[in-house]
Amino acid sequence: MFFHTFDIAIDVILVDMFRKISTIAAVFTVFLLLMALQKPLFLLWYASQAAEASFSELVGVSLHGLLLDMTVAGYLSVIPWLMLLATVFVTIPERSMRRMLNGYFIVISVIVSLLVAGDMGLFRHWGFRIDSTLLPYLKTPKEAAASVTWGDFVPTFLLFVGYVTLMIFALRPTAKLYRAERLSPLRRAGAAVLMLLVGGLLFLAIRGGVGTATANVSKVYFSDKMFLNQAATNPIFSFLSSVSRSELREGDFCYFSEEECAAIVDSMYEKGADATGNAVHLTTQRPNVVLVILESLGRTVTDEVVDGREVTPNLNRLRREGVWFENLYANSFRTDRGTVAIMSGYPTHPKASIMKYPQKAHTLPSIARSLRDVGYATSFTYGGDANFTNTASYLYGTGIEKIIDEKSLSFPDARDTKWGYDDDFVCQYFADEVLRMSAESRPFFATLLTLSSHEPFEVPFDAFENKILNAAAFTDHHVGMMVEKWRQSPAWDNLLVVLIADHGMPYPKSLTIGEPLRQRIPMIWCGGAVKEPFVCETISSQADLATTLLHQMGIETSDFEFSRDIFDNEIEHFGFYTYNNGFGMISQEGFMRYDCVSNACVDGLGGEEVTERLVRRSKALVQTLHKDIIER
Repeated sequence: MFFHTFDIAIDVILVDMFRKISTIAAVFTVFLLLMALQKPLFLLWYASQAAEASFSELVGVSLHGLLLDMTVAGYLSVIPWLMLLATVFVTIPERSMRRMLNGYFIVISVIVSLLVAGDMGLFRHWGFRIDSTLLPYLKTPKEAAASVTWGDFVPTFLLFVGYVTLMIFALRPTAKLYRAERLSPLRRAGAAVLMLLVGGLLFLAIRGGVGTATANVSKVYFSDKMFLNQAATNPIFSFLSSVSRSELREGDFCYFSEEECAAIVDSMYEKGADATGNAVHLTTQRPNVVLVILESLGRTVTDEVVDGREVTPNLNRLRREGVWFENLYANSFRTDRGTVAIMSGYPTHPKASIMKYPQKAHTLPSIARSLRDVGYATSFTYGGDANFTNTASYLYGTGIEKIIDEKSLSFPDARDTKWGYDDDFVCQYFADEVLRMSAESRPFFATLLTLSSHEPFEVPFDAFENKILNAAAFTDHHVGMMVEKWRQSPAWDNLLVVLIADHGMPYPKSLTIGEPLRQRIPMIWCGGAVKEPFVCETISSQADLATTLLHQMGIETSDFEFSRDIFDNEIEHFGFYTYNNGFGMISQEGFMRYDCVSNACVDGLGGEEVTERLVRRSKALVQTLHKDIIER
């Protein structure tokens, strides 16, 4: 008798829960379909550009776009889920609940449709999906409306009307699925647990899955054709994700008048000798270029010796054989910012990462774009997820033609790690890939970003007891084997290999963020294209690589406003860097470190006059960078 009654109770709970779950499932599904509809609609709206793509690429737009469509559908379903969760504890009449749901559907349909229609109309003029750039125009609607023609307004308005009507009529039937029922304590407890599980599924959709990389615009980027990536982007997500960021407020980092700021920065970036007058360290102007970005391998690690053993013997050997940059400093403390500094010659901002603003990042100059313009093939290899922090978006937008990451790599014997494939497998793959490209007639620029020397520093290696040093030694070992494989091949003679760290790391543990020692990193140029060993003592930063390298190759660098030739002896050099809400500068005279929260210099060397001069120059540079990013 007891078990029979229990079975009946369970059946009642399941029936009741099926109604609630089916309601929220229907809401999520309809939102997802409405979001997915935007992809073919966008391609039809811009049919002339879509016609240049293959059928598989057009299908790829919808398939890749589903990632962010699910995220947006999850966000839009949260309020209905909360309403249904409330009915577990409070009985709400069916008529009242349906009115509330339909009211929400009408409001959200109007908002979404305005964004979709506005995005569709503005893309023709802006060239990128709608984001927070729209907000300043809303402050002056009269002036904004003055630039809108009837040719823009009429189709956009019709799209708004059609889309909002479709959304309302598609969502209304889901409200009718709701049934009001009084719940006993047992049924209420079971219903609450199941509804919370459904909420967890919504959270996963919002987050973008269980991987390391959370939902971001870069997740849908899949092609070197920017139009296809933009077509795959959900405009609602693009707008909301950019609006939610507050790192780029116009009143921040304003230290000088515009005229005074410009004068200070102009004096810092004045041009010295013509590039043709600088020392040439290459045997040819058009070598094949390999850029290896070493995850976290700062000088405090690469210079370390434990019981007479070097932690990175291969890098240390290569530095003696090639061009070694003794006083190079990382521009930041994060990979996304360091990558931009290295590849675009663009110093980092104390708070904002330009890589997280795809439309702005795409306007940056880059080594890849400059080399692609003179005929080079360009590629980027990474053993992890290239979508992390919008990296793929930045790369495709600045000249990289091909991205190889964990989604396109397959190593059945590799162990499963948090970040992706270890450097042993990826370095071996990349070594072969470089040799393959060397056999082709087209010159190439190939980049590898390593990953094993990163937290949690767990690698299949046992050289040092300290995990940080052991992981660094692991990366050094396989990078060394990779370079040696190239050395033993005919490709070596025309190869320039640039090895440079993305940033330093907190080793030893006492080394805090923002300290100059943590910013100091190695850079080595080696390969058959290097004339002879040379030690460059000039104080410089990652952002100077672009101009230095391109000058050696006889390529124009006027687009690289914040990058200077390290080999130019007629200008004053410095190393500028930023960290979380702070910045620092190093010169031959001394160094200083400045905290933006307290608006005070927290460290310095060289005397009061030197410190003040470095603070002044750093403030002017930060103010200029802040304004430059906002205006891009």
